[in-house]
Amino acid sequence: MGWKIMVAALCLCSNVLTSRAQPLKVQPNPPRFLREGDKIDLAVKVVNLSDSERTGQMSLELTDPTTGETADGLFTNIQPNQYFTVPAHGNWVVAFPLTVPYQYNRPVTYRIVAQAGNYNDGEQATLPVVSNRMLVTETLPISIPADGTWRFKFDKLLQSGGSETLNSHLLTIEFTSNPAWYAVQALPYLMEYPYECAEQTFDRLYANALAGKILGASPGIARVFERWRTVDTSAWLSSLQRDPGLKSVLLEETPWVLEGKTEGQQKKNISLLLDVIRTSRELDSAIGKLADMQAEDGGFPWFVGGPDDRYITQYILTGIGRLRRLQALPVTTDAKIKKIMAGALPYLDRMIEADYAVALKVPGGMHEIDAADAQYLYMRSYFTNGIPGDAFPAVNFYRKLAQRSWTKAGRQVQGMLALALFRTGDVQTARNIVMSLRQTAIHDTDRGMYWKEMTGGFHWWQAPVETESLLIETFREVSGDAVADREMKTWLLRQKQTHHWPTTRSTADAVYALLIGGQNWLSRERRVTMKLGEKTVDLTAGEAGAGYNKKIFDAPFINPGMGNITVTMKTADMAAGKPGASPASGAVYWQYFDQLDQIGSAHAGNNHAPLRISKRLFVQRRTPGGPVLDTVPENGTLHVGDRVVIRIVMRADRDLGYIHLQDKRAACLEPISVRSGYRWQDGLGYYESTKDAGTDFFFPTVPRGTYAFEYPLIVEQSGEFSNGLAGVECMYAPEFADHTEGIRFNVEDAQR
Repeated sequence: MGWKIMVAALCLCSNVLTSRAQPLKVQPNPPRFLREGDKIDLAVKVVNLSDSERTGQMSLELTDPTTGETADGLFTNIQPNQYFTVPAHGNWVVAFPLTVPYQYNRPVTYRIVAQAGNYNDGEQATLPVVSNRMLVTETLPISIPADGTWRFKFDKLLQSGGSETLNSHLLTIEFTSNPAWYAVQALPYLMEYPYECAEQTFDRLYANALAGKILGASPGIARVFERWRTVDTSAWLSSLQRDPGLKSVLLEETPWVLEGKTEGQQKKNISLLLDVIRTSRELDSAIGKLADMQAEDGGFPWFVGGPDDRYITQYILTGIGRLRRLQALPVTTDAKIKKIMAGALPYLDRMIEADYAVALKVPGGMHEIDAADAQYLYMRSYFTNGIPGDAFPAVNFYRKLAQRSWTKAGRQVQGMLALALFRTGDVQTARNIVMSLRQTAIHDTDRGMYWKEMTGGFHWWQAPVETESLLIETFREVSGDAVADREMKTWLLRQKQTHHWPTTRSTADAVYALLIGGQNWLSRERRVTMKLGEKTVDLTAGEAGAGYNKKIFDAPFINPGMGNITVTMKTADMAAGKPGASPASGAVYWQYFDQLDQIGSAHAGNNHAPLRISKRLFVQRRTPGGPVLDTVPENGTLHVGDRVVIRIVMRADRDLGYIHLQDKRAACLEPISVRSGYRWQDGLGYYESTKDAGTDFFFPTVPRGTYAFEYPLIVEQSGEFSNGLAGVECMYAPEFADHTEGIRFNVEDAQR
């Protein structure tokens, strides 16, 4: 009974037996909860432990514990007294048919007493009654690639006028006209990362240098952050913490509670990061720490005390090269930076020479270039002067190898080779690489421009965010393609929208790609209007800088015509005849109450929804050929004792993070596994939490694809039941959500 809400147990006994156990026992089998509108046969087992047959009467009384008044009439307890005859050392089951009333939202207390001659026994307990009406959140993601007028249809809202059971609750609009500010908000993550390895030490240097560059180029940005600090304090909320009313579970109930709190703190630290004096001081400190970590031979270890790491050293030198090209390093740091370069560049030159010596020994010669040597060529392209004579043969060898083998390389390696060759005079090969990349890219209005191979991997050169960031730099420098620049930036921003950039390196690369070079998205001021049916909403004024805005309509102001949505967005550039190119995004959320049985699937027939879910119930049957699963249809029939399997299929058309899936179940179903914990199924790792009325699943990451997983239950009560819905949502972007439809089914008890 540990899972059942038990407030009292009453044992009534007229004879106290000292030599043997009580001869008459009452054993009710109540569900964990009741749901309004269900019909249930409350089964009670009578056990006779004596040597003779017992005949008696059993009574059921229902009470509203909040008032103390009888609830027999409300629950149509039409057979409150029933007779039974139990054989010696046997048992008998008595069933009380009940109907849970609609709009009854309080617990109910049952009191069962069995009397047989001089013996009696009883039990009293309280059951929760859950509503059959559910608050449903329908979502319409709005993605706008550039300025202009864009039209959307919210089909669920448009079709809502035909339902008699549906009651609107709220209509919420969210819109962010300048999502490039997500990148600025990520800068403190680089500063506050807790580990003292060489990579993160350099990332602190990198973040402070970029902050100083941003402040120097756009003094107005500092004013934006000052306003965030003093006026728009909601800007400091993390993406997980924002809009709890649009999410089906509280952040405090998820495994990511600390992530939400730390992200919010990181965003607050922006006001400290974007302080000129502090930035200069922290930059000097980071350079000093980095210099102390450099080994005598010029290389950098991952952690102090470890061996030299070529990848880490090349990563640090590449970052220094970027900062020097951007002129983001103060003159006061020149001496220290040059000293680091003076040791690291010869070290890396020796590494490429060693690779070359090995390559010469390969019979027939090498056929393709590896990632480490490609990274060297890319890094060296930032430092074209000063290549020692001993390294020239190796550098020329790998340049020629790159020219003939780039088609076999991965996307990030191709981008590095294109930049390295372009900067050293081979413009044609670089353009060929970019042309190939353009031809193999996927172009999506919502997600931007990306490559199907970018699903991650075990190696640094396969990381999706870092790859996209590098290719933005490649297209910008080699081809000057403004359209590709915008589309690839859109893809990067979508990654931040649906989860967070996963590492310090990915964050550093993404910030570099988004904020530096190309079009300056941070400086854009936009006028945004949204028309919902006949209602026009001005979304221009909002959170400073980020342009975040939120509007809410209460139930009396919501009508189906508001499902016809038009968004118009203009910037100062557009007014001057230069259309703005940066993307914007938002969502419309419609929340309503309806009966579970009347709720249809959120995206029925829509195969292009970003996140979809389906749920099916199966009953396991025994056959001569082994167990088989039969589908349980609408108004289908099950039997007490059946083993039911719930199968959930989840589809994501993009990589998503922090996914919450909630599966509500019928009152007659009892889960076989009630222990919460981490699980692994169909390639997904997740945390499963079993509760009385449903089961929650929490997925830290969901890569693009289709996933099916299932869990078993047992049918324990007979009657007529409403099965719960399954719903899924992205906690970072609640506009990516879906839910299944509701059904009813019947349960019979073959033993009665």
